[in-house]
Amino acid sequence: MKNIETRRSIRKYAQREVSDELLCRLLETAERTQTMGNLQLYSVVITRSEEMKKKLAPAHFNQPMATQAPVVLTFCADFRRTTQWALNRQAEPGYDNFLSFINAASDTLLYCQTFCNLAEEEGLGLCYLGTTVYMPQSIIETLQLPRLVFPIATITLGWPDEEPALSDRLPIAAILHNETYQDYTPQRIDEFYATKEALPENQHFVEINHKQTLAQVFTDLRYTRHDNEAMSEGMIEALRKQGFIDNI
Repeated sequence: MKNIETRRSIRKYAQREVSDELLCRLLETAERTQTMGNLQLYSVVITRSEEMKKKLAPAHFNQPMATQAPVVLTFCADFRRTTQWALNRQAEPGYDNFLSFINAASDTLLYCQTFCNLAEEEGLGLCYLGTTVYMPQSIIETLQLPRLVFPIATITLGWPDEEPALSDRLPIAAILHNETYQDYTPQRIDEFYATKEALPENQHFVEINHKQTLAQVFTDLRYTRHDNEAMSEGMIEALRKQGFIDNI
């Protein structure tokens, strides 16, 4: 049994089945998550077969856990189901727009996080793959997602075969703003990032990448302007093809 204070990303999994019964129970319980208009604007594609995991892997930069995990779950913003419901009930839907995408994406992430919390309470391990929004078109084609369905989050899931160290987090004062937003002065930045920057593993990270600061590792290597702009273009094009920004 785990709690939120000890949660960690699991990238290595034991060769032990995650039963359909357990998975379905967790997904069903997670449906109690808050949702816009009680519409549940999400769907989940469950991937278990080795063939399908291999097809999905390139979209996730071939990270080993994408194929090694017993289960891969793709959480999708889904306004198609609601749209089809409306069309079949003499109603005129108007959900092929960017606001509807944001609403469905918010629903999806809330549901996904609730599921993650429940799964970890059962002793399961998981890893959130941020790559889902980097190459959405590849995932859309592999999973055959129709119009008004868009991949938002991917989770690898299984029984842990490792216990990695906890990741560092910023102090709570770094994220709190009383009444109005208080901008970050150089002094406050120094205060909030001092512990992170002083960690030996982060200092080593800076050294081996021949950088001056940890921030440069993120801006110059991990999340570069070039990559962000290129992947933004890909995401916008995928949103257009899926019908969420036809008119923009």
